[in-house]
Amino acid sequence: MSTVSSTATPNRGAATWFSGFRGFLGGEADAWLFVLRVTLSFFITGWLAMRMQLPQPGTAMLTTVIVMHRQSGMVLAKGFYRVLGTLIGAAAALAVVAMFPQQREPFLLVMALWIGACAAGATLHRNFKSYAFVLAGYTAAIIALPVITTHPGNVFDSAVARITEVMLGLVVSAVISDTVLPVRLRDNLRNAVRNQYANFLEFVREALMGQLPRERMEQQHLSMVRDAIALEDLRSSVIFEDPEARARSLHLLQFNQGFMAASTSFQSLHHLINRLMRQDAPVAAQALLVLYRPLGEALQSSPQELPAEELAARIRQVRLELPARGKALRAEINDAGQAEDFEVGTGLLRRFSQELESYIRARGQLLHRVAPSKGVERVRFVRGNDRAGAMLAFVRTTMTMLLLGAFWAVTDWPMGANVMLLATIFSGLFATAPNAARLTGMVLSGYIAGLLAGYACEFMVLTRMDGYALLVASVLPFFIVGPYLTTRPKLAIIGLGYTMGLVNILAITNPMAFDPQHFFNDALSQVVGLGAAAVGFALLPPAAGSRWLRRRQMAALRALVRLAAQAPLPGLRHHFESMSSDLVHQVVAHTVPGSDDSRSLLAWALAVNETGRALIHLRHDVARQPLSTALHGDVDAAVNALAVFFGQPSRQAWQDADRALRRASDAARADTETPEISRQVLYHLRLVRLAMVDDRSVMAPYIVVSDASKEGVINAD
Repeated sequence: MSTVSSTATPNRGAATWFSGFRGFLGGEADAWLFVLRVTLSFFITGWLAMRMQLPQPGTAMLTTVIVMHRQSGMVLAKGFYRVLGTLIGAAAALAVVAMFPQQREPFLLVMALWIGACAAGATLHRNFKSYAFVLAGYTAAIIALPVITTHPGNVFDSAVARITEVMLGLVVSAVISDTVLPVRLRDNLRNAVRNQYANFLEFVREALMGQLPRERMEQQHLSMVRDAIALEDLRSSVIFEDPEARARSLHLLQFNQGFMAASTSFQSLHHLINRLMRQDAPVAAQALLVLYRPLGEALQSSPQELPAEELAARIRQVRLELPARGKALRAEINDAGQAEDFEVGTGLLRRFSQELESYIRARGQLLHRVAPSKGVERVRFVRGNDRAGAMLAFVRTTMTMLLLGAFWAVTDWPMGANVMLLATIFSGLFATAPNAARLTGMVLSGYIAGLLAGYACEFMVLTRMDGYALLVASVLPFFIVGPYLTTRPKLAIIGLGYTMGLVNILAITNPMAFDPQHFFNDALSQVVGLGAAAVGFALLPPAAGSRWLRRRQMAALRALVRLAAQAPLPGLRHHFESMSSDLVHQVVAHTVPGSDDSRSLLAWALAVNETGRALIHLRHDVARQPLSTALHGDVDAAVNALAVFFGQPSRQAWQDADRALRRASDAARADTETPEISRQVLYHLRLVRLAMVDDRSVMAPYIVVSDASKEGVINAD
């Protein structure tokens, strides 16, 4: 026995080492392939720009550095939005110079306002849509600032030249990333769809065949939010790379919305059963466990490996049998309150099984064919934005630009335009980043290293070279350091700063000009511009990640109940689901896992989802079949009281909501004019009230137990 152990251990160690070494080599290979694509794009663009006799080949070359990404889809997406930003920025530059061709002070004021507005717009969007706003701001600065004090009439030529240079860099980058050993983003999208589907079905199967603690459900909710956001982010980028993904875009949206709907319904069902199990006589809970067991059995045998059509048919068969099985179980429950609770659970189970079937069928459409878009519900993923954070970005960026503009006007420093330009770029790039001052400082350290490398390259090497081939050989050893550093997560920001510093200071032209005095003035202006951006972030930090913004986002999350209660019904469910997921994701991104803030967020997110979805379904039912006038008034009062409570939680607001829910429930029980719809309304109200009186939920601090409200309150004991 000991002999076997002693010989097995080295083998396992050797195998582990070899596996780790292979992983390292694989990672290094990916990194150097990325460096190869960036380098090819950079130097091919420079050669073409010189052949085309563009005035600033360095601008085209810098474009390739900015847009390059490991995956071709990201390059194409980034390039698309860069084109939009460049065109809009060029139009803004032409307009501002036309208004103030020889008036630098009003020109600087309007330009500062434009750049501030673009920085604010960047905070209201995600991914490369945000980048388009950044580009619109600093493209206007690139075009207008150099000509405003010398030759304002040349602004059109400057705009055409900048657009041409940027477009050249984008085209070359797109071609290289798509042809030279490309890494396809569509593979990531397919993996994301596959993993979301498999993980969700496995989670549902485990939950239906046993009991999950509340903590596990909360963590799973967070995981599902991340999955939904990640899939939407990938979808919005891969459509630029893959025609098939573009054709399936609507179906991907529907698949993701189906995922969010089914997961929310399942959470409501799970929490309802947990609450009922804590009652003195959990008859309804036991009956619900029996009722949903066939659904768990249908998901046995690795459901994610079954054909989607076959699995959907299983779920459909279970759903069709639910009414008869529910009626038989309902007949065995004698207590009226328990019977109502069972009916509430039956309705939730029926809704969940229908949404699960739709989700599985949407997966089948993605696997086998692209179904025609006709007849497919058009949905849209709505983001949750905070306009106060955008206003903060506007104020900070505008003030920074105004101060730098005033400094330029007073000193008349020829390099003042460069200072404003660098401050514009990084004020926009990091407008949405937490710890923006720290990030700008890291970029500055890399930027200074790039400037030093640029000095060595320009005055110690390039002065001895002639011809483009020797220029490439001279710049290459200095250049590849930057792209390689960007492949290291901890050094990526420094690598970005190094590369931009090197490329900006070399300012490759044809022919090259070697002027040490201009070099040092240029380098100093760029450092001052970056430093100004860092100081601006330090004095007025971005809202992202701050406790102030977190409180506002939590308030916005709770306010979704008001949206569910009062917004127009068409598209409301999709609007509610996507906005809820986005807000939760924004807060979680800047919250320490396992902290009190994180737990509070997850608890509120579950409460908002459960209540909001119940109100939306209640309103849909009422819209299909109107209520009696008296009952309609009581239901409206209950819905509005819930919206008030979630908007500003307090014990008094909870009491008002509880009182309104009880009054509406009593009216629904007593209604004889529209008994069928009244019964449906009662079940929705009952579901909401069971959540409101759950003292193991986020409602615990607000629950006030009076003689009138004791009925239905669930104790933790």
